[in-house]
Amino acid sequence: MDALSSTNEKSSFEGGSSLETKESSQNVTVSTAAPDLESGCNSPSSQELTPAPEFSEGGLRGWLSVLGGAIMSFCTFGVVQSFGVYQDYYTRVSLSEKTASEISWIGSAQVFLLFAIGLPAGKLMEMGYYRHTTIAGTLIYSISMFMLSLVQPHHYYQTFLAQGMGVGLGMGMLFLPTLTITSHYFRKRRSLAMGVVVSGGSIGGCLYPVLLNNVFNSSAGYGWGIRAVGFITLGLLIIANVLLRPRLPPKRNSAQASLRTIIKDVPFLFFMLGAFLLFLGVFVPFFYLQLYAVLHGVDVRFSKYAITIMNAGSLLGRTLPNIVADLLIISSIFTGSLIFAMFGATSLAGVAAFSVFYGFFSGGVVSLAAPAVGSFVTNPDLSDLGIRIGMTSFALAFALLTGNPIAGALLTSERHWQRPLTFAAIAVFAGAACHLSVWKASVARRGKKTV
Repeated sequence: MDALSSTNEKSSFEGGSSLETKESSQNVTVSTAAPDLESGCNSPSSQELTPAPEFSEGGLRGWLSVLGGAIMSFCTFGVVQSFGVYQDYYTRVSLSEKTASEISWIGSAQVFLLFAIGLPAGKLMEMGYYRHTTIAGTLIYSISMFMLSLVQPHHYYQTFLAQGMGVGLGMGMLFLPTLTITSHYFRKRRSLAMGVVVSGGSIGGCLYPVLLNNVFNSSAGYGWGIRAVGFITLGLLIIANVLLRPRLPPKRNSAQASLRTIIKDVPFLFFMLGAFLLFLGVFVPFFYLQLYAVLHGVDVRFSKYAITIMNAGSLLGRTLPNIVADLLIISSIFTGSLIFAMFGATSLAGVAAFSVFYGFFSGGVVSLAAPAVGSFVTNPDLSDLGIRIGMTSFALAFALLTGNPIAGALLTSERHWQRPLTFAAIAVFAGAACHLSVWKASVARRGKKTV
């Protein structure tokens, strides 16, 4: 079931738009109409575009962009995936008077802005303001981290503003434009390149929790733990800004035409619905596993490393599926199944096993979502790539904003763990079902059973 990516030149999940070129002495005519999901037929409209750009499939600048993107992902997604450490610390220590749901709003606001800002940031990048956007994002991110280090215990609103809003805004101005730049250099190897970029977040998710847990519980305390993260992040972001360089020229007038085409692309809209449902549930274990392990009597010294182990598994999951095949649907099904397996993770061995396997399969879900968006691009000059990534990220933002607080509300102060875990699993399965239906429509349209 090799679906939903663009590893091969002809993607297995093309969003239902076929490219047909006709040679002429002056232009290339490209069919851009979105198909009907039920009939699988393209409408006859077309538009004239400039010839498709060449893809270097790497080269020095291409792989430097991958390295810079991985560093950017380390500093953004790596911190987001470490929020379970904050969730545990805030719940038991510095914000103990607040509920798990209220605390999870901090992390959810952060990850919401990480994705929601992608739409305007992507548009600014297409207009030629990439460098302005990333420099501003770096400054906002760094200043907010240092402000967070000054927040005193039991000041919820200050924590929310600095960590949820400030850090989240800075992250949003950095992360999604980085993915778009990486796509400019790769076509056949886009899934692999994207997997390497997103795997930087897994590496950050391995290292940040170890740093935070050790510093929070030492004489240095919470403030210096946050400052340490702030200094590390600032240095890495400077390096990433130097490495990342846009390849394609600015496109200042394409957004309106691209948007009209995209909102008629029914398979792409259905794909976004599936992605929304997937991300509604997939991060619940990342937010709550450490708290779950501690409250179930697992050795506290080991529980501190549960999120690190999960992110280590996620590191493999974000690269291997991209190399072997395009396995978004399969990864989603295993992810939903493993959420139910968390019920049995009440011992040290159980938590360790769950962390590895869940990290691996959920990593595939996260890393394959971005290349899947690229497979829907209809314009050979990639003029609609940025806005498609921005639209998808905006949809994912609302899933990430609401999913974890819903799980926290279902958990309640009485710790009914079966409620949030069942909610998360059902959401993931529903997202997989949406993607499976679009994949089946794509197969039926081409009249073959393997893709």
